[in-house]
Amino acid sequence: MPKKLFDIFSKRKIKIIEKPKIIADYREKNSLVISSLMSLGADVEIKELKVADYLVKDVAIERKTVSDFISSMINKRLLRQLEELQQYNKKILIIEGADKEELYSDNSEGINANAVRGFLLSITLRHNIPIIFTKNSEDTAKFLLVIAKKKEYSEIGLNAKKKSLNKKEQMQLILEGFQGIGPKNSKKLLEKFGSLKNIIDASQEELKSCIGKKSEIFKILNEKY
Repeated sequence: MPKKLFDIFSKRKIKIIEKPKIIADYREKNSLVISSLMSLGADVEIKELKVADYLVKDVAIERKTVSDFISSMINKRLLRQLEELQQYNKKILIIEGADKEELYSDNSEGINANAVRGFLLSITLRHNIPIIFTKNSEDTAKFLLVIAKKKEYSEIGLNAKKKSLNKKEQMQLILEGFQGIGPKNSKKLLEKFGSLKNIIDASQEELKSCIGKKSEIFKILNEKY
């Protein structure tokens, strides 16, 4: 039986299926999410994103594993990232691996379970950012792919920028890097002592008179590495 020859002069249009495009921050390039996206047929472009971990059409997505969520909650890094996400009309926070790690464990980094619940509520109600909990990296990739295939979302603009901090905000942010020192206490310390150097040079008694027991965290400044 003779084989059918492909008619190169056929007028029939060949339908080219475009791969759904997803832009990922370069810091995500070694994550399993990227490999899962590629295996699912996505066109993944790696770029340096000033804001968010993934951009899918006009949706900005910040991805956190459970452990990263807790640590960034403690050091206040997530608060800054949530503020930067506000540059996008559509944004999502993905918390990955919630079925493998206990998000509300009282023993996790010393954080009370209700403090975690309160922070999650703040993300949704105060920052107006929806939260999606995914099982693993593959589940995360599937969520991103669903967004990429939705026709109602338009193409993204890459004009988001890191929020620039003024001098006072920078000083407060440095203090908030100490565990237990939030915006309120960092402001109290700076108003009383005037500068970061004066705070570092202050005695434990002076610090305690300003912010109470939370001043004990500054003892670490005299510890050897």
